[in-house]
Amino acid sequence: MINEIGHYVLVLALGVGLIVSTLPVIGARRNDRALMDIASIGSVLMFLLVGLSFAALTRAYAVSDFSVRNVWENSHSLMPMLYKLTGVWGNHEGSMLLWLLILVFFSALVAAFGRNLPETLKANVLAVQAWISVAFLLFILLTSNPFLRLEPVPAEGQDLNPILQDFGLAIHPPLLYLGYVGFSVCFSFAVAALLEGRIDAAWARWVRPWTLAAWTFLTAGISMGSYWAYYELGWGGWWFWDPVENASFMPWLAGTALLHSALVMEKREALKIWTVLLAIMTFSLSLLGTFLVRSGVLTSVHAFATDPSRGIFILGILTIFIGGAFALFAWRAPSLKAGGLFAPISREGSLVLNNLILTVSTATVLIGTLYPLILETLTGEKISVGAPFFNLTFGLLMIPILIVTPFGPMLAWKRGDLLGAFQRLYVAAALAALAGLTLWYIENGGPVLAALGIAAGFWLIFGAFTDLWYRTNFGKLAFGIAFRRLKGLPRSAFGTALAHMGLGITVLGIVIVTTYETETVLEMKQGMVAEAGGYSLTFDGIRHAVGPNFTEDRGHFTVRKAGVEVADVWSSKRLYTARRMPTTEAGILTFGLSQLYVSLGDPMADGGMVVRIWWKPFILCIWGGTLFMMAGGLISLSDRRLRVGAPTRKAKPVRAAMPEAAE
Repeated sequence: MINEIGHYVLVLALGVGLIVSTLPVIGARRNDRALMDIASIGSVLMFLLVGLSFAALTRAYAVSDFSVRNVWENSHSLMPMLYKLTGVWGNHEGSMLLWLLILVFFSALVAAFGRNLPETLKANVLAVQAWISVAFLLFILLTSNPFLRLEPVPAEGQDLNPILQDFGLAIHPPLLYLGYVGFSVCFSFAVAALLEGRIDAAWARWVRPWTLAAWTFLTAGISMGSYWAYYELGWGGWWFWDPVENASFMPWLAGTALLHSALVMEKREALKIWTVLLAIMTFSLSLLGTFLVRSGVLTSVHAFATDPSRGIFILGILTIFIGGAFALFAWRAPSLKAGGLFAPISREGSLVLNNLILTVSTATVLIGTLYPLILETLTGEKISVGAPFFNLTFGLLMIPILIVTPFGPMLAWKRGDLLGAFQRLYVAAALAALAGLTLWYIENGGPVLAALGIAAGFWLIFGAFTDLWYRTNFGKLAFGIAFRRLKGLPRSAFGTALAHMGLGITVLGIVIVTTYETETVLEMKQGMVAEAGGYSLTFDGIRHAVGPNFTEDRGHFTVRKAGVEVADVWSSKRLYTARRMPTTEAGILTFGLSQLYVSLGDPMADGGMVVRIWWKPFILCIWGGTLFMMAGGLISLSDRRLRVGAPTRKAKPVRAAMPEAAE
């Protein structure tokens, strides 16, 4: 009965969505407040209905209700409760329901916290959100129903994919979806503004917190996914340029550009048309990522095996929403005011350069991801565009943005002084060069490019410190006065500095681990010793163990430094009993910011084991830097100026279709 309720409340949510997607739009055109109020009430009701459906599916997993086909295919009675619950979104149907839940959750947030929005804009935003919700409700009900029944009821389930039975799965998909779907609000604001024909600084102020929240969640989701793949898959890498990894990375790049573009629009009322286009593009890339994962066109650890009808349905959603939004943009954009002018050497100019590089980077990743798929579709020829292409092209594109980033906050709005900015930053540049050379020397040299990359990371870190230093006049004012000025800075200033520091820390980790990591592959028998990163690992043999739903052979290694035992590490080969699927569980030891990574291979006929050992210096900087970025996003989001609402609009809205709105 509960499962049927879960299904039928989705049908009710579809009905509510159809109402919210139409009546408030009519109300906005007629200035009918009663019809516009339906948007807020209906959005909250949709969230409650979809939440009830999600709770019903979660309950089915918790009690191992194998009469539900989705539960039978992805759960097992012996699974730990954590993995039963996270298994809800460890499959296509459940993850799409989670996607929908987060989508209507954001709609409910707009309804609840959008009290300062103009009534017509709020009604149109929620209507666009409802259009998207209706599309995915139809997709779930027609092609991906998670509540389909089985008769007779199986005695046992088929188990969840073993590589998904990890704590990381409890965090990674929800965070990623909060980022993906969060950009739908920016998309809806853009479409609503185009429908109204008015875009100004107030609009940018309303969009920025939603962009910032989505960007922060997406940063967390990508970071968690990277770390999960690193420790769970046993391959020793942290980024593979997998097409589905790229599908999440592209909205992040576009969202980063949108954050900076919206800032220019808010402060200077410039880049209006470009900012709206970015808002549309960012969520469009999120939808594209959904298509790549759900359509079956990719073979990836991330991709779900699906039937062709699902891919066709999502392709239809892409065509309608992306095509419709761009068509609306092409119609309305020429009639919108372009905004203020500024000098190339200015804070606006630096942010435009930031946008240009990020957009070209996004296009590069997009082409590299889609080109093999398009070529195979047209010619049947299969090619692979892999890490060498992305590392070279993306790395070259990032060089100018790493150089320019510290200059941006040092330049004034409208017209800046480049020489004055450099005079403020020369100490940071000198310290970065010194730190880069020092670390390069400590790591026993290496390519000159490695020294430059390390210096670039420190340049970002010291540049962020310099920004705060000059904002507070440390060194010129008494310490107490300067400290009070520091405390009085807006939170967004600290958030920006932390985010830029985080990027620098991540760059340090990427450069150092890529340049200086070592890998050893050898056959080891009990008592043999291997060397890695100045440590010796003694193989103590294999022990058999039994888990709740798996058996494993665990390899034990004693780790010594200069002959002194410092730790031991276990690496194992697991076999999950239900699916008979083997997995590798890496053994990882952390020493400061570096890690020793041990992965067991296949057993040999002579009783030995193939063992892969990596020494990964400073690898934790990669994810540590993203923590700084997330902290920067959250601190900026808490800035009172983002919470108290947007500035009052100067005039009544003017329809873009009217000649006097054109410029």
